[in-house]
Amino acid sequence: MRKILSPKNTLFFLFIGLLFLPDVTIAQIGPPNNKAEFDKMYERRIRQRVLNRVYIPKDMAEAFTELNKKIDDGSKLKYKSIPEEIAARKLHFSLGRWMITNWSFYEGSRFSKYLKDIGVTHPDDMAQFTMRCYHRHLNKKPLDVKPLIIEIKERRKAEVEKKRSGGEVIHEEKRIRPRN
Repeated sequence: MRKILSPKNTLFFLFIGLLFLPDVTIAQIGPPNNKAEFDKMYERRIRQRVLNRVYIPKDMAEAFTELNKKIDDGSKLKYKSIPEEIAARKLHFSLGRWMITNWSFYEGSRFSKYLKDIGVTHPDDMAQFTMRCYHRHLNKKPLDVKPLIIEIKERRKAEVEKKRSGGEVIHEEKRIRPRN
């Protein structure tokens, strides 16, 4: 026999759930409705150590520590044995998506802010950058982040330009402004 929660019980469980999710308030259950709400939520999120019950690293060293905890030794050996570019590309839709989602690259987190501050701004690029740096870390190579950031920025810029140049003009018009 199924028990059906009454509205009173449902509100109680919602309230209890909000106690354990510090980044959510009763007024803010859902996406922000405007830029001001988004900015307020973003400013709060980038200061949180934990979002949605997931620890958010503050820098690359903590990200490596968290990845070491989550990835078993056999998987680490496989990951570090293939070239870094291929490893990052192959794992983009698994490990990369995990990072984007759980470390809140789109919504904002202290780790995404750290990455933005060093010059990596797009969430997919943040995941690629972190995976490539982690590969270098596992292979005990210098991280050498500046050339990597430049490479990622140039690749993103080329991708945007390619999309723009492939577009088709649907309608073009010329407006004549009245003279004063």
